Amino acid sequence: MSQLAVIFDMDGVIADTNPTHDVAWRQFLNRYEIVPTEDELQNHMYGKHNSYILSYFLKREIVADELLRLQFEKEALFRELYTGIAQPLPGLLAFLKDLHKNGVRLGIATSAPVENLEMMVGQIPLLKEVMSSMLSEKDVSHHKPHPEVYLKSAAGLGIDPSRCIVFEDSVSGVKAGLAAGMKVVGVTTSHAAADLPPCSGYVNDYLGLSFEFIQHLLNQSVSV
Repeated sequence: MSQLAVIFDMDGVIADTNPTHDVAWRQFLNRYEIVPTEDELQNHMYGKHNSYILSYFLKREIVADELLRLQFEKEALFRELYTGIAQPLPGLLAFLKDLHKNGVRLGIATSAPVENLEMMVGQIPLLKEVMSSMLSEKDVSHHKPHPEVYLKSAAGLGIDPSRCIVFEDSVSGVKAGLAAGMKVVGVTTSHAAADLPPCSGYVNDYLGLSFEFIQHLLNQSVSV
């Protein structure tokens, strides 16, 4: 087995869920007579934990039972909208199969609720077959950009962080992967490459990616 791991964020990395999250957030905020701007959604939603998003838009700290209640309300909207329409990013399934065939340990590390993760796995069955670790917000005390979820994922996969590559689409997610001591590939579904912290590489999707791409990244100290 190869002594290396690839860890994927979920939203915007496994599938481009951001358009549906956008609709769900707009519907949710409309209930509270809040109309977000495009800049606010771009800078204060993508890649952020719900506690931050809710506190930002409601203009007060949202914690404890209120956080659980409001988060459930919004995420239930998202799951209602997204059920049955999940589409993995182009090339992802072939890429996962190639990595798995070559003995790469695979994981998902998301800030999303476990119910969202379970829904995604239910709609993309290959994930359950090839992933050896799947972590959600319930598995950590600190959310991205804190590196906890990636460090915990690496530990669960039994691979040193220096031998892990992260695929991330958000600023906070890239920062989390880098803080964990991992190389990061920026997935440009949510942000342009120039708007992300410096990564070891950038992709729009997974078409043409293979085990050799991962080997190359681990052996290089410069961007590709």
